[in-house]
Order: sequence, then C-alpha cells, then structure tokens
Amino acid sequence: MDELDLVWVRARFSGLEPSLAFLENAGGSVPVDGVVERARRYLAEDMVQLGAPYPRSERATARVHAGFDAAARLMGATPAELVLGGSTTANLYVLSHALAPRVGPGDEVVVTTLDHESNRGAWIRMAQARGATVREWTIDPATHSLERPGLDAVLSERTRLVCFTHCANVVGSLHDVPALTARIREAGALSVVDGVAFAPHRRVDVRALGADVYVLSLYKVYGPHLGLMYVREALLGALANQNHDFLAGAGAYTLMPGYVSHELAASVPGVVEYLEALDAHHGGDGTLDGAFARIAAHEERLAERLLAYLRAHPRVRLLGSAQADRARRAPTITFTVRGARADAIAREAGSRGVAIRAGHFYAARAMPELGIEDADDGVVRASMVHYNTLEEIDRLIAVLDRVLAA
Repeated sequence: MDELDLVWVRARFSGLEPSLAFLENAGGSVPVDGVVERARRYLAEDMVQLGAPYPRSERATARVHAGFDAAARLMGATPAELVLGGSTTANLYVLSHALAPRVGPGDEVVVTTLDHESNRGAWIRMAQARGATVREWTIDPATHSLERPGLDAVLSERTRLVCFTHCANVVGSLHDVPALTARIREAGALSVVDGVAFAPHRRVDVRALGADVYVLSLYKVYGPHLGLMYVREALLGALANQNHDFLAGAGAYTLMPGYVSHELAASVPGVVEYLEALDAHHGGDGTLDGAFARIAAHEERLAERLLAYLRAHPRVRLLGSAQADRARRAPTITFTVRGARADAIAREAGSRGVAIRAGHFYAARAMPELGIEDADDGVVRASMVHYNTLEEIDRLIAVLDRVLAA
C-alpha cells in the first residue's frame, strides 16, 4: 500500500505544531479541523434548545442527530444503539448502575488485570454493592496480553459479566475480540469491551466483534471530548432507566442523563468525513475500511522505527510485542530503562520538543503484573497515530540516545 501523503494529512490538523513531536496520542489525539469548525458553527449559529417547532431549533436538532448518525457509521451500529456521554469512564459508570439489577449474591463479575480503570472500577463497585464476587482475568506473563486460557480459568456457570480491553493502553496488545466474546456468550455471560485504545488505529465493526457493549473515546479518534458507547439493542430494553422517570423505555436515552453536549455531538461528522476523504485522496473508494487499512500500514512503519531502536538496547525493557506487526499491536509503545526513572525520561523529552508521558496511565492494577515495582513512576509511553512522521520518531530516538548514554 502506498505511503500516506502526510502533507495532505497534517494540513487538516491545525492543532499540530511543527516544533512539537506529539507522541502522546493515546492520551488524546489532536482534533481534525472539520470537527473544530462544526463545533464552532453550532455554538455561533445553532445554540438553542432541541426539539422546538421553529427553524433554528429544527436545524440544531438535525445537526445533533447527524452526530449520532456519524458515530453509528464509525462503529458499524445504528444510532438507536448508541450513547454519547462526557467520557468513557462516565458512560461505563452509568451503565454499571443500569446493569446492577441483573447481578446479585452468588453471581460473578470478571474484570482483568490489564484494563484501564474505567473498565474495572465501575464493575468492582457494582459487584460489591450487589453482593456478587469479582474475579480477575490475569495478564499472561509471556505475552503481556489477555489469553483464552486465562479467560477459561475465571468463567463459571455463575459468571454474569466479563469486562475486558480490545487493545491494552499500556502495552498496545490487540486481542481477538470475536473469539473471546463468542466464548463469553457460550458461558451465558455478557461482554463489555473497551475499545478506546483500538479505535484510533483500526476499523471498529461491533457486529463482527460480537460484544454486548463496546466503548471508545472520540477525543482519541480525532474528534471532540465525548465517550461513545454501543449497547446491543436487545440489551437496552432490559436495563434500568438512569434518566428521568418519565423517560423510562426511551432506549439509549435512558443511559444519557442530561443528554449530550450539543455542540460536541454536532461536530462528530467531521471525523467520518475526514477519514473517508483520506481514503479517497489516496485513490480509494472513500470508505472507512480503506482509510483504516492505510492508517494501519503507516502506523506499522512508525512503530517499527521505534521498536527496532528499543530492541537494540540492553538497558531497555519493552512491554508487549517487540514486533510492529499491525495484526498484533497498535503503535502504543511502552518501555522502561534500567537505571532511569520513567518520569525523568518524559521530562527530558518534553524539554526537547517531544511529547511523551510516564506513569501507569490509569492501568495501575497492571503495573505489578507487568513487573513494575513503582506504579506511580510506571512506564514510558510513546503513542503514535497516522499523522505522525518518521522524522518525529527520529526526534524521540535522539532524546533516548542522550538518556541511554548517561
């Protein structure tokens, strides 16, 4: 596949600064210009209450609904199955309350030792409040990922819910979600899949993935600061209403107390339009599948440049796969350096115009499982997306040369 036209790509992200190699995208990507402009236009032209019988309100309502339509295309879902909320953490917290009546004493809820806390804490609290047992699906020590034997070890006839990540935000591992959700369904349980670290890099198709619930964060997919949650339509009707009493039975609206930020929802079509334009600009049919195939190929080249450097240094300990294979990992690369604190490396990089970060990245439970003794210092993480360049990777490598020479 031809290389990305990065001049064209980067021209659509005004928030990128040439002086800063922005390699902290797993914390939040730069929004594409179409998103920024749509939010601005909504605030400037359409900031009125929705659903009223006059033209400006009708226009505003249509723009918000268009945001749900675009989000549905991004996930391969229908608008009726989607929740837009302030964040993935907030969406899962609301969902945990909606699912709580289905869980009781003697039941079991499975969480993993690899997940971001958003897909752990809400479920642990819910299980404890309902008198259920929490079981942990542990990281495979050889692969730093979640493997089928670990799942089988915690499933039982009492399992009601299994919550796990599609892509680990601390090691970049990709998991075989269709196979895992099929096993969970076979056991009679529901699956909640965290796709936050997956969605910026690969095409999400919730039908093919087979999850009952799938979540992602739009602000990590070049969009506004919103969390997006898919809930299988058949499950929606069985959930307890979390909105006003008179909205019981209102489908996904029951999981959106206060509804959604109008201007942010109205900006979501900018994400899909950009991705389709990316594919078309490079000779494709203007599809999301085509766009993400091109993104994956470019990101594999970025990852290999950094991984090849890190593999060559005996003081470096890589977490997750040491190979850039796009089928096995995202370009979210974490490591430690013997004799150096992770936060010191991140600060050194920042002082030289390279944005990376250190810490546990809200996956604190994973740190001891990964052999990290100081969870607060954690690991160094460099996270790339398709608008990054090989030159930016080389700037990071130059910083690491200084650190490793010390």
